[in-house]
Amino acid sequence: MVMKMGVSSFNPFSLLLLLSLAFFSIFTLIPPAQSGSDYTSLVYKGCAKQALSDPTGVYTQALSALFGSLVSQSTKARFYKTSSGSGQSTINGLFQCRGDLSNGDCYNCVSKIPQIVESLCGKTIAARVQLYGCYLLYEVSGFAQISGFEMLYKTCGSTNVAGSGFEERRDTALSVLENGVVSGHGFYATNYQSVYVLGQCEGDLGDSDCGECVKNAVQRAQVECGSSISGQLYLHRCFISYSYYPNGVPTRSSSSSSSSSSSSGGNIGKTVAIILGATAGVAFVVICLLFARGLMKKHDDY
Repeated sequence: MVMKMGVSSFNPFSLLLLLSLAFFSIFTLIPPAQSGSDYTSLVYKGCAKQALSDPTGVYTQALSALFGSLVSQSTKARFYKTSSGSGQSTINGLFQCRGDLSNGDCYNCVSKIPQIVESLCGKTIAARVQLYGCYLLYEVSGFAQISGFEMLYKTCGSTNVAGSGFEERRDTALSVLENGVVSGHGFYATNYQSVYVLGQCEGDLGDSDCGECVKNAVQRAQVECGSSISGQLYLHRCFISYSYYPNGVPTRSSSSSSSSSSSSGGNIGKTVAIILGATAGVAFVVICLLFARGLMKKHDDY
């Protein structure tokens, strides 16, 4: 009698509600795409030791105008070079975003740097701030120039993978990178046998000079980082990075490029659609079966 009451009082809408709750529980477990906010993280800063003497405020005004111009241009370009002021108060500057950043991400990156410069360098005659996704530099007219191959910063991973064939794979990947930045006109990224490499040259550097700069960076990386699992080298006019992933290069799902962002978003959308379709299908089948079972039980009662 209890079983009959349980089946005959079955409400299919209650089951649908329970299955819906189960679906939303599954949905909340789907990890969101990473925001890719690390492209605004600080890599290094270089501040001139000489303070900017500015009793009349003319340099401060020129620098503010320069920053405003650079930030404004970052909404539509990944590289821009300009100057502000006149005569002895002229300040030259430029910014460059990583080649795989969207215009929006480029702006988000560049727009953070003026405040970082003010915070970390104060008012100096020259400064350069490098974030993961962009860099900005300025210098007063007449500031001493350095070689384009001058190494500004390097970092090597603390883990070593010597003796595993890693160095051969890394060197092959870096060789591909050397050719890639030339054919890619200043930017190239790829992976080879679990080694991800990326390189970029300053926007106004010719293909030949770019190739030489990256080649120089590659040679230094091989010496400076040895068998380190990863490395980043920043020269004055180019930079390279490599990372070894023993389990395979992970899918780049950050918002650092509009294509990768829309791709990851599309994959998540497909996953959700599949889950939703499967859940709805199961719910429909279960409701039909239990409803049919209830009818059969009622028929048996008569």
